[in-house]
Amino acid sequence: MSAAIFMEWATLISLILLGVALLVSLVRIVIGPSLSDRVLALDLLAVVAMGFVGAIAVRTGLWLYLDIAIALALLGFLATVALARYILLRGAKNEMAKGEAK
Repeated sequence: MSAAIFMEWATLISLILLGVALLVSLVRIVIGPSLSDRVLALDLLAVVAMGFVGAIAVRTGLWLYLDIAIALALLGFLATVALARYILLRGAKNEMAKGEAK
């Protein structure tokens, strides 16, 4: 088995596994019982998508895909921070509403 054939099989297997992980994270986003679970699933989706793009970059040899992966990582980080802040503010509003009701 040559190195090129080994690399093709390795990237194919990694793409299949990352595809399954993408589907599982999508299911978690849809049926997540709480908002926090959905945010974590969205973060997982961004990380897995970044790995998927990286595997494509290795398979095709086009390193331009790595720029896309870096942009995707930045977008996923910013989305996670924004959603975490939203959850924090929502919790503070609920606490204020409970305090006013007493």
